[in-house]
Amino acid sequence: MYNNKTNTLKRSLLGSELRVRIMKTVVVGLSGGVDSSVAAYLLKEQGYRVIGLFMKNWHDDSVTISDECPWLDDSNDAMLVANKLGIPFQTVDLSEEYKERIVNYMFKEYEMGRTPNPDVLCNREIKFDVFMKIALSLGADYVATGHYCQKETITKDGKEIHQLLAGADPNKDQSYFLCQLSQDQLAKTLFPIGHLQKPQVREIALAQDLVTAGKKDSQGLCFIGKVRLPDFLQQQLRPKEGVIVEIPKEAVPQMVGEDVASNAFAKADLAQLAEKPVYTITDGKVVAKHQGAHYFTKGQRKGLAVGGTAEPLFVIETDVKENVIYTGQGKSHPGLYRKGLFVREEEIHWIREDLTLAVDETMEVEARIRYRQPLEKATLYRVEGGLYVIFDHPQTAIAEGQFVAWYDGDSCLGSGVIS
Repeated sequence: MYNNKTNTLKRSLLGSELRVRIMKTVVVGLSGGVDSSVAAYLLKEQGYRVIGLFMKNWHDDSVTISDECPWLDDSNDAMLVANKLGIPFQTVDLSEEYKERIVNYMFKEYEMGRTPNPDVLCNREIKFDVFMKIALSLGADYVATGHYCQKETITKDGKEIHQLLAGADPNKDQSYFLCQLSQDQLAKTLFPIGHLQKPQVREIALAQDLVTAGKKDSQGLCFIGKVRLPDFLQQQLRPKEGVIVEIPKEAVPQMVGEDVASNAFAKADLAQLAEKPVYTITDGKVVAKHQGAHYFTKGQRKGLAVGGTAEPLFVIETDVKENVIYTGQGKSHPGLYRKGLFVREEEIHWIREDLTLAVDETMEVEARIRYRQPLEKATLYRVEGGLYVIFDHPQTAIAEGQFVAWYDGDSCLGSGVIS
């Protein structure tokens, strides 16, 4: 699949030097942002032979807020950084693979009423798979990115084990976005800025007069830019009018184990802890209409366009089959909270494969269900058919399709898709 792309890149980037590599070669994914720019600079300073590649993964500007993060401007900034650093640079078009592996996945997930995380999947499927294969075919020893995370390699039973560690800057730690990486992927990956604070990265960029030094961080879908999500989804998911129902707090079933501080639950309780409540229209009152339940997700507040309530309405559940959105007033509405979740067996992923749980084994960890969420104490319960993650305290807006990642201290041990 990649032969034409890689052959062209070899000729334009490496030429006759491909066979004579005196130093280690690193391909950096230059995104046009300050983080990857400084990553490339640091690697060159460390004596690596650095090549910059920009990934073009999207070409439909109709749903992109073009004055905030257009891919063309990012590509130009990446090229200017490469010129400043004196490193080879090229753009590689991965839009076909991105559409197949990420965009189609997003449409399918939203259509089913789930909430996908394209950034996590994009790292696993595009940057550290498709892109990495191209980089290695160019003769690279490693791929490097501007992620705020760290890697540490230990030896256990005579075997090298790569650990994915949180970034040193707690405000920028991106280990959650890399929670699906494998040992093979980590073995070939470098994170040059993971030990730095964000202000330090900007200082380095400014000192080197890099064009990206003062550039704002991108906000949006991985490698696309800032996108109007409803516009994006409406490319395939058509509007369909339905009702918004407000569920009173007293209509929410009491949570199992709500008053239990520890996770000493019987096996019979686990399924109930992870089970989401089921609502019907008769459980509440119709307060408004919407244009498609598949456009909404749990915990969402904006976009409901419902006024006149004592507290803001939050989405507590969606029913795409009946096209109904269920809401509740206020952040403390019990319908927003659950104490546990389940990951199907085929969706369990261990970064630390040596720590994989067998059936009936448990492990005390810390876990998060979204980026920037503080780590919360939890217990993993391995059962036939999957894995339960039971938190010490109820969590808000556990959404099917999102990823749960579990940690031991700063080390991300594994992750899974919430089912």
